[in-house]
Amino acid sequence: MTEERLIKKYANRRLYDASQSRHITLDDIRTLIIGGEKIKVIDDKTGEDITRHILLQVIADQEQFGRPILSTQVLESLIRYYGNAMQGFLSGYLEKSIETFMQQQDVMQAQVSKIMTAAPLNTMAELTRQNLEAWNKLQGSMFSAFKPPRDDKDGTAETDKGHSQA
Repeated sequence: MTEERLIKKYANRRLYDASQSRHITLDDIRTLIIGGEKIKVIDDKTGEDITRHILLQVIADQEQFGRPILSTQVLESLIRYYGNAMQGFLSGYLEKSIETFMQQQDVMQAQVSKIMTAAPLNTMAELTRQNLEAWNKLQGSMFSAFKPPRDDKDGTAETDKGHSQA
């Protein structure tokens, strides 16, 4: 992967790409991100890293003028989690979900090219099985983090009590 591309934001709200020695727009930043570039945006006056702020602006533009990914319900839910004890969990869950989705997309693209040479139904069935397995594993690991310990005083698990003799 390439090195981070440094972008400076000036007081006049203009963005300047130091590597290309030119002013750029939010749409240019979007194009860089789509192309796999890593960027870092700093405020020219303070030196503060404002990358997240700029990326949120790119998302806001896409949500407003393009085909939205985030429904009103999803946005409301995200807002409710800010400051909530579960905020960190949600953040990790979303990151893992998107990472898994991207990995599955890569696998699916590879499988589609195999479909041309293999039996289509067998390939699709295997892909479906792999996707379900990956999602089940992700869900299981996320939910297991919230299970309270179930040990009693003598060290046996609560689930084992139902199987003990009276």
